[in-house]
Amino acid sequence: MCGIAGVIMRGGGAPDPAVLDRLLKALAHRGPDGHGSLVRGDTALLHTRLAIVDLVTGDQPLFAPSGTALVANAEIYNNPELRVELDGTPFVTRSDCEPAVFLYESMGDGFAARLRGMYAIAIHDPARGRVVLARDPFGIKQLYYVETAAAFAFASEPQALVAAGFARADADPVRRAELLQLKFTTGAQTMFPGVMRVLPGETLVVEAGRIVARHRIDALPAGKPLPIRHGDALERLEGVLTDSVAVHLRSDVPYGLFLSGGIDSSALLALMTRLTGNRINVLTMGWQGAGAADESREAERLAKIQGAEYQRLEMGEADFWAFAPRIAAAIDDPTADAAVLPTWMLGRAARAAGLKVTLCGEGADEIFGGYSRYRKRRAPFSWFARPPRTKGVLGGAIADWRDGLAVAEVASAAGRTPLQAAQAVDVAEWLPNDLLVKLDRCLMVHGVEGRTPFLDPVVARFGFLLPDAEKAGLRFGKVLLRDWLAKAFPEAGAYARKKGFKPPVGAWMAARGTALARLVAEQAGVAAAVPSAVVMAAFEGAAENSQRAWSLLFYGLWHAHHVMGVDPSGDIAAVLSAARASARP
Repeated sequence: MCGIAGVIMRGGGAPDPAVLDRLLKALAHRGPDGHGSLVRGDTALLHTRLAIVDLVTGDQPLFAPSGTALVANAEIYNNPELRVELDGTPFVTRSDCEPAVFLYESMGDGFAARLRGMYAIAIHDPARGRVVLARDPFGIKQLYYVETAAAFAFASEPQALVAAGFARADADPVRRAELLQLKFTTGAQTMFPGVMRVLPGETLVVEAGRIVARHRIDALPAGKPLPIRHGDALERLEGVLTDSVAVHLRSDVPYGLFLSGGIDSSALLALMTRLTGNRINVLTMGWQGAGAADESREAERLAKIQGAEYQRLEMGEADFWAFAPRIAAAIDDPTADAAVLPTWMLGRAARAAGLKVTLCGEGADEIFGGYSRYRKRRAPFSWFARPPRTKGVLGGAIADWRDGLAVAEVASAAGRTPLQAAQAVDVAEWLPNDLLVKLDRCLMVHGVEGRTPFLDPVVARFGFLLPDAEKAGLRFGKVLLRDWLAKAFPEAGAYARKKGFKPPVGAWMAARGTALARLVAEQAGVAAAVPSAVVMAAFEGAAENSQRAWSLLFYGLWHAHHVMGVDPSGDIAAVLSAARASARP
């Protein structure tokens, strides 16, 4: 994994070297192992490298003999197979990204359809005077762009575009409402006005600094579920999971696993151990204090059964106060999901343990039907169930926040069962704009790559077209995955109810109740969006309903750093106090 950026000037002339330098510096944390650049005429491509595959010759940009150049934030898992198919191609590196530039030369704009992996790619084709941007269908890797009167610019993180002067540090009020009510933002427009997402699966063609064409690859197959016998489904699941985990283990550096104790990561642990025969490096997170949902001891038990190298981390109230501002600063495309806290801590621990790659369970719920909202979509319950997320986190305190989600619901419904439609909405919005942003930023800030074997096109085609009954049962979701795990790793408790991976932020915030509430209510970004009385009420009830208070606190910290420029190195109170002081006339 890496960081990429680029500039295409609209009026001719070369990009400003000072601007390019600011882009590189803003993405330096994504590529601690080196950087590269290419400036040709009106176009510049930039790359910061986290070396995972081909440590010796894999520096970027990569070139075809014609001069076509590529920079990528990517892991292309079918690289070996592509190199066989492209026999006779003059490869000069072992980089897993090099085949992509030759696929572009032979296939043009549709080259991404041949890639199996996670990627954000930029290709400069000097012969045709164009730059082509492509993002993987699930949106595992993010890519953002800005169109100004002078230039088209893109980067792996929106904060880099702000730092380089292509966008202003401000919060779009519509996206702010979404964040506070949904915990994430939808669609192409980000929180920063004018900064757009390349959508999951999208390919953009840019000529003379303007987008001239768009293409899109769907993450999920069309059509309703296909009939299949349960025994046959179990057998096929064994094959697709084994294949996906095997290709996700392709790496030239040490790798590990984030193990929560739930069925998704337990399945990965069993498969990784079986495929490698090695002791897998496992990290898990527990919480200090009584009363918190903590499955770390269960994870430890499972790790010992599989003979893994196990490390249990513990996060407490002091860590929360110390690190929350830095975590909010890392999530420039904001998500008010409290799971950012343990994910950031795990990323830091992985780097300290010498792990550059970790496998993670993201995507299993969306592909195999894990959420309770999916069970409500099975007939006959679907006749009575309301659409998910109809009530915002802050209730009636903020209006007009659901339009983006409603658009996704309409687009996802055609030709699908109600359960599939709910899955498709999550894959289109919740997954790329919450879970995968969280994973990318919390790990890449520490120079660690997160891999997601459940978000693989082979796995998705199989899982999404399973009969509804193989996904959502009356008591449990992920029916088929649980049944497979019960046979493959019976000690994992496939039918046990998961406690969740949620830190006890409610108790931590309640410990400083009124004082913290006042600081949050007086933070300029929060004060512009939410009445003080609503903020105070949210913190008074933080112990019972932590999400309301956490959403407000997270946004206050995010706004303090990304809009007001407050240094996030202090604790929560120091950062909010500094924001209050800087807002005074």
